[in-house]
Amino acid sequence: MEVNYHIPVLLNPSVDGLDIKEDGVYVDLTFGGGGHSKEILNRLGKKGHLYGFDQDIDAYENAFDDERFTFVRSNFCYLSNFLRYYKVGKVDGILADLGVSSHHFDSPERGFSFRFDGPLDMRMNQKSGKTAADVLNTYSLEDLLRIFRLYGELDNAYKLSQTIVKYREKVQFEKIEDFVETLQKSFGRDVEKKNLAKIFQALRIEVNDEMSVLKKMLAQTSMCLKSGGRLSIITYHSLEDRLVKNYMKTGNLEGKLEKDFFGNVQTPFRLINNKVIVPSDEEQEINPRSRSAKLRIAECK
Repeated sequence: MEVNYHIPVLLNPSVDGLDIKEDGVYVDLTFGGGGHSKEILNRLGKKGHLYGFDQDIDAYENAFDDERFTFVRSNFCYLSNFLRYYKVGKVDGILADLGVSSHHFDSPERGFSFRFDGPLDMRMNQKSGKTAADVLNTYSLEDLLRIFRLYGELDNAYKLSQTIVKYREKVQFEKIEDFVETLQKSFGRDVEKKNLAKIFQALRIEVNDEMSVLKKMLAQTSMCLKSGGRLSIITYHSLEDRLVKNYMKTGNLEGKLEKDFFGNVQTPFRLINNKVIVPSDEEQEINPRSRSAKLRIAECK
């Protein structure tokens, strides 16, 4: 496995949260560099099994040669489909680290980071879907405004969207460097790293349809977990964290509490940690990517 592919965030707390049984069946929905999966396998016995999902072809290079492990090259929104395909009933635990791996951020050709020049791509699955360039060059002013407000939570979303529409009338966006230079010409010092990070985050979420696939995945977890099975999820921004929090607390994405005749809350989960778990100061120092991470764990009733 490529050692520097990715440093796993909240490694022990997230795997501890699965309360692993030696002969259990587990799913890592975001295999990536295999850091979390490796720790899960370390805790499994000979009869245990782990399914690792990842739609990125690069992640396949990190797959383990272990009879207890199965790599599933697919988006995690197809969780239940593949469990049926592999004739798996319900599983003992599901883990997901929703962040983008350091490997992606450090690969200029993937287009995830404004630190390098490269194509405006940002696709997790490079064999399908639109690129960030497609979004910038074809989306209407209204659609650009929507994604920058909703996914980037940017105060200057309207001016940003106007700038993009005006620029592309002359030249189409293709490279990261050209896009960043255009923003700097229009906004000057206002385009600092924090704002650039929000802009790139918004584009990445839109390109990969991240909110939609997260909703689809979450809705399947309660059906795929055994009673007593654990769900351990690491989030990085408020939009995805709100969805995970709502689903774990209420069993629905809207966060609406549903009660029975006796006033008992109807939810398929029991929260293991009422307060989110965050990385230690030491981890945040070693791995800056972890600074916005939040871990939530729930047990299926």
